[in-house]
Amino acid sequence: MKSKNIVSILLGSALLLTACESLDYVPSTQMSSETFWKTENHARQAAVGLYAAMREPWCFGMEFTFEMCTDLADGVSPWSDVSRGTAFASNSEGVQNHWQYLYELVHRCNTVIRNVATMEISQETIERVTGEAKFLRAMAYFRLMTLWGGVPYYDETCDINKEFANVTSPRSSEEEIRQHVLADLGEAIQKLPVAWESTDLGRVTKGAAYALRGKVYLYNKEWTKAISDFEEVVYNKTNNYGYTLHDNYEDLFRLYNGKHSNEMIFSIQSIDGNVAGYALNIVDYYGNKSTMRLIASNLIVPSTTLADLYENPDGSKFDWTTMYPEFNNGDSQYRRKVLSVAIDQGSTCITDLLDCDTTKVLDAYRKRDPRLNWNIITPYTHYLGTDAGSVPMDKQFVLADPTKGGSPMEAQAFIRNSEGWNSYFWRKWIPTGNLDGYWGEYSRTPYEFPLIRLGDVLLMLAEAYNENGDLDKAVAEVNKIRARVGMPGINSGAAWMKVSNKDEMTQRIRDERGRELAGEGQRYFDLRRWGILQSTVKNATDIFGELMYERSYQPRHEIWPIPLVEMDRNTNLDQNTGW
Repeated sequence: MKSKNIVSILLGSALLLTACESLDYVPSTQMSSETFWKTENHARQAAVGLYAAMREPWCFGMEFTFEMCTDLADGVSPWSDVSRGTAFASNSEGVQNHWQYLYELVHRCNTVIRNVATMEISQETIERVTGEAKFLRAMAYFRLMTLWGGVPYYDETCDINKEFANVTSPRSSEEEIRQHVLADLGEAIQKLPVAWESTDLGRVTKGAAYALRGKVYLYNKEWTKAISDFEEVVYNKTNNYGYTLHDNYEDLFRLYNGKHSNEMIFSIQSIDGNVAGYALNIVDYYGNKSTMRLIASNLIVPSTTLADLYENPDGSKFDWTTMYPEFNNGDSQYRRKVLSVAIDQGSTCITDLLDCDTTKVLDAYRKRDPRLNWNIITPYTHYLGTDAGSVPMDKQFVLADPTKGGSPMEAQAFIRNSEGWNSYFWRKWIPTGNLDGYWGEYSRTPYEFPLIRLGDVLLMLAEAYNENGDLDKAVAEVNKIRARVGMPGINSGAAWMKVSNKDEMTQRIRDERGRELAGEGQRYFDLRRWGILQSTVKNATDIFGELMYERSYQPRHEIWPIPLVEMDRNTNLDQNTGW
């Protein structure tokens, strides 16, 4: 984005931090109290360094990849062993790295909190920077607690530069960690502003602290407290936060080059699409082989479960058998027969429709909740990719019968799946063409990525209302989400839209979260807290119903293992049950 916001500072003032070990574990004379912690600008630079640590891929910079650990996506990601049930405490790179980078963020926050407190600068700056650090520390510990349960707790009294070899605290209980998180967020709420100046766009705000605290309460089933915090930001109880649903759902996930939405409560900003490293690495995982320079390789793809979750325009459930009576009989060859066409050997055109009515197939997808085709590239729709020279070029997604002709090639007219699967592709988060020349850093997506957005908060508020016995209020919040995309509201008239009790509403909310938040990484944590992770673990199958790979589930997968390398470093750690 433009130099008006905080991420732009990363190219300037934050470069000082990277040159000085980025507040890392190794002491740096350049970051000593004699030379650094002196001015308002130093405090500001230290705060910016926290955001840089937060957006690191192994910290919160790959939130979208958690989708593959759910029923909504398939493929390969940093959490493949978690997703497929093959993770071990000794061999999971993702588990180890997430732990390490979350604690790095914790210790950086501690460094800032400790040093800023004694700086001879304005009290306003001290409080705001401290509020930022406490929010980010709370966010890190909330994630640690969510995945591992009780973990070692270190606050600002732990100077990592002095005590690195002796950081050997035993695990605090999960409840103790939760209380620390809530305490930090309480302080953040007191210290943070409702909004920053435009020059500081992207810094955490009071509203974000309320929203995150509400989420902590929600996860702990403290419904009335969650409702209070969510209502604060949704209904502007004590401040005018200014959050609104973005008018255009599709556009919300294509905010670049200075664009911003008031739906974003706390988000990872991205800047210049032609500067390596300053946007999230989404394309490498979600992109297809026709996305910029033919290098992206669709490592994570939308599942058939996600595609089938989107309703008909009247709100009724979609069912393939209404169009193809034999579709669900388990015969993959039947599906191939009615869905596949032939293309030429050069991958330039469709040569024969065979037994496929492509208009009928298109209608099966386009005559649905519009979020389906905004989030997913579906069969026989088009996507503006690029040719081998990175020049924008129209591509079509076809299901090609290889026995009747050629196979899709990204250098020509069609989209190719690099894994050889007949799966869907992501449209959400994936740039089109080269964004009129703005985008040239092919592996990354230069869009604003939400960690907390109003749409998510509305659905969490609905969930808390429903659990608290306020069915009508829950319906009202969900209907706001549905109204934005033109879908009929719950209890709007049709019999299939009727909801009369808590259990029915629970399922509605869970399905709506799946449809609305697809590709944003929230689903995995939802499934675990709802206690339904086991029931959703199924083998990954393609559009034809054919196996792509197997998944397994064991009870121990409900909580992650403490990495063995961490237990070697800290012998006071005990392992989670089953690992």
